[in-house]
Amino acid sequence: MDIESSTTQSPHVHQESTNQDPLIKHRGGWRAIKYIIANESFEKLASMSLIGNLSVYLTTKYNLGGIFLVNIINIWFGSCNFLSIPGAFVSDAYLGRFWTLLLGSISSFLGMGIIALTAALPRLRPEACKDPTNCSNPPERWQLAVLFAGLGLVAIGAGGIRPCNIAFGADQFDTSTTKGKSNLETFFNWWYFSFTVALVIALTGVVYIQTNISWAIGFMIPTACLALSITTFLIGQHTYICAEPKGSVFADMVKVVAAACKKRKVKSGEGVTFYLGSSKDGSSTTLVQNRERLRFVEKAAVITDPNELNEEGKAKNNWRLCSVEQVKNLKCVTGILPVWVTGIACFMLTDQQNIYGILQAIQMEKTFGHNFQVPAGWMNLISMITLAVWISLYECVILPIASLITGRKQRLTMKQRIQIGIVMGIVCMLVAGFLEKSRRAAALKKGSFVSPVSIVMLLPQFMLAGLTEAFSAVALMEFLTVKMPEHMRAVAGAIFFLSSSIASYICTLLIIVIDSVTRKEGRSWLGDKDLNKNRLEYYFFIIGGVQAVNLLYFRFFASRFITENNEDNEIFS
Repeated sequence: MDIESSTTQSPHVHQESTNQDPLIKHRGGWRAIKYIIANESFEKLASMSLIGNLSVYLTTKYNLGGIFLVNIINIWFGSCNFLSIPGAFVSDAYLGRFWTLLLGSISSFLGMGIIALTAALPRLRPEACKDPTNCSNPPERWQLAVLFAGLGLVAIGAGGIRPCNIAFGADQFDTSTTKGKSNLETFFNWWYFSFTVALVIALTGVVYIQTNISWAIGFMIPTACLALSITTFLIGQHTYICAEPKGSVFADMVKVVAAACKKRKVKSGEGVTFYLGSSKDGSSTTLVQNRERLRFVEKAAVITDPNELNEEGKAKNNWRLCSVEQVKNLKCVTGILPVWVTGIACFMLTDQQNIYGILQAIQMEKTFGHNFQVPAGWMNLISMITLAVWISLYECVILPIASLITGRKQRLTMKQRIQIGIVMGIVCMLVAGFLEKSRRAAALKKGSFVSPVSIVMLLPQFMLAGLTEAFSAVALMEFLTVKMPEHMRAVAGAIFFLSSSIASYICTLLIIVIDSVTRKEGRSWLGDKDLNKNRLEYYFFIIGGVQAVNLLYFRFFASRFITENNEDNEIFS
């Protein structure tokens, strides 16, 4: 019996049902993707309107700064990504991806609405400080509670949206065909490209309005964008292929570990009986194999007693006997972990650029022409523009030219893209460190809070951060999604965002440790609200060192887990 085919039937079964139902036959594909990408673009526009300028908002309107400010943003951003795990659980076990996406969008809409209220009602904020270097008007606890409630709802919404959006889009293609696989690969790049272009077009205006015109109007715009996101998503409902929830893969993985522990003493040898899972066509639910080697988790699918099955051939206790497919799901997750760890270090860089890079911009010369003030939040657009330009050049110019020259369509491999991204990250942190050293020296020489160094000098580090994401993040997203079975795509999305979450939490811990170790006479490298009194360049160099270690780790260890073909035994592949 071919175990691989018997345990991965979902795409074919799905296709059969599609042919039988004329209403479903014309669903999916690019006709559905346009609504999904539009929903994602509006949602990202709204969320990045907050993320891109949150540092400025909390600094200028809530009088926050120093480690407290950075940790708030890190913890909130990390929570937005961490909640993708319970979001994926709810999607897989109960609601399905469509309803999880819809409810997540509604939660984000409510949270953004609360944040807009904090900007519109002065009573919800502390009194503004005229001197940023000496502020004695911290926010009251209840004011912070209102702010945190809004941020919390946005985080909950992100937890439902992020693990499901990519997976829901991937559901619209039949990856059992060559055309479907090609469309899926193109979808990955255009998914990133489309919302990035929308952000570049809209955030330029939104951030300018927030900074120079009105924070209230500036937050009402992303609130309205979330309303458009929900509306667009509902309009396209008739075009979607919506898979029914089939149970949580996360719960199944816990059961596999529990069952394997209970059967840890099972030995390999001749006549090992495996449980294939319940059968709908009456075929056998067991398979006997001779096994010279039996891995720990594979023992969870070994039948040690015939009484473990009921009369229908189903497992009586799922915490003692698991199916081959459940074991394979766990092995899929553990198999991608080495590469996934690489992503954590990459996200440490991009996350800190979104915080400290903006704080640098606040204390740099931003005047152009006749007193035009460049909003500090615009610097995040540089990374987005760089990412969008690279993807469009790669897809529309580089690949076609390469095809004409070589006679075949050949892309950069995942290994190459990830390694290039890490190298870009190392260079990015070196550039950022030396630029901060120059910015701080110029400010101290002038004796002012704002350095005379132009904000234009930040362009190289933000461009390099964008290239780091364009190479590493896109490749990591593709790796996780492609290496997971179709029914685990929401898990792939959750794991992708979990790496960013852990990166944020690690940076929070790292900042606390650095502050504790370097604090002398009330000062530390990162402890003051005024960057001119800190040594931020040392922190950038430390993050650069982490990237260098990450490059060695990936080059000599993790890259071995990126293979074109799955190589494993015939039953647990």
